[in-house]
Amino acid sequence: MHSASNVSIEPIDAVDGSGEVRAVATDLDGTLLRSDGTLSDRTRSAVLGVEDLGLRVVIATGRPPRWIAPIVEQLGERGLVVCANGAAVYDPERHELVRRTELSPDVLVELVDELLDAFPHAVMGVEQGFDFAADVTIRGLPSPGGDGWNVPGLQIGPIRDFLGVGALKLIVRLPGAAPGIAQAVASVVGARGAVTHSVDETFLEISHPQVHKAAAVESLLIDSGIAAGDVVAFGDMPNDLELLRWAGRGVAVANAHPSLLGVADEVTASNDDDGVAMVLERLLLGH
Repeated sequence: MHSASNVSIEPIDAVDGSGEVRAVATDLDGTLLRSDGTLSDRTRSAVLGVEDLGLRVVIATGRPPRWIAPIVEQLGERGLVVCANGAAVYDPERHELVRRTELSPDVLVELVDELLDAFPHAVMGVEQGFDFAADVTIRGLPSPGGDGWNVPGLQIGPIRDFLGVGALKLIVRLPGAAPGIAQAVASVVGARGAVTHSVDETFLEISHPQVHKAAAVESLLIDSGIAAGDVVAFGDMPNDLELLRWAGRGVAVANAHPSLLGVADEVTASNDDDGVAMVLERLLLGH
C-alpha cells in the first residue's frame, strides 16, 4: 500500500505538459469524503479554492441520485452530478435526472435468471431512477437497516416483480463470497453489461455496457472545450478505473484498491488524511 510519503509537494500547473488544468473530477466515498462520510473543512476549502480560480469541479460517484442530498448539504450546490457510476446525470437544484443510460427490461430479465442459476444465494436489487427495490428478506438476509441495505423507501419483493422497466444498475449481493467472484459474475454477464464494485466483491454493480464515469464526465465537459488532458481525476475503487485512465492526471488516494494504485499517475494521502485536498492545494500553488 502506498503512503503519504509518495506525495509530491511540487505545484501543479499542467497535467500533460501541453496545457493548464481546467477541471477536477472526483469520486466521493473513500476519496473526497472521510471514512465517516463527512467532508473535512480542509477539503471543502480546497474545492472552493480551485473553483474560485475558474476550474470546473465535477462529482462522479457510484451513489444513486437519491444519495446526493447529503453531499449538497456539506459541499454546497455543485451543478450537475455524475451518479450511479455514470449511468445518470443528476441536477440537484431541479431534483431531476437530465440523462440516463439504463439496462433494458429484457436484458435485466436475462441477467437475473442466468445469475440466479449460477449463484443461487445471490441477492438482487435494482436502482431505477430515484427508486430502489430488492428481494432482501425473501432470501433470508436481514431486513432494511442491516447488512448494507439501510435504504429509506426500499421496496421488497420478488426481484422479477421490478423488472418491467429499465434500471441504472442491477445490484448483485453475494454475502461471504471469496475474492475473484466479480470475474465469475462478469463471465455470466458477458457483453450485456459492465460489472464493477465500489465497496468489495460481495456487492457488485452491473450497468449498461457503455456506462462508466469517464464517459459521463467527458460528456459534461465537452461543451466547455475541456479535454481529458485538462483534467485531474481522483478515485479509490475499481469503478474509478476508467476515470483515472482517461484523465490527464489520475490520482489515487492511499487507501485505494490495488487496481487503482497500479494505474494512477500519482498516489496521494488517504481520504482520512485529506489526500484530495493536498493535490488541490498544489493546484492553487501552481496558480
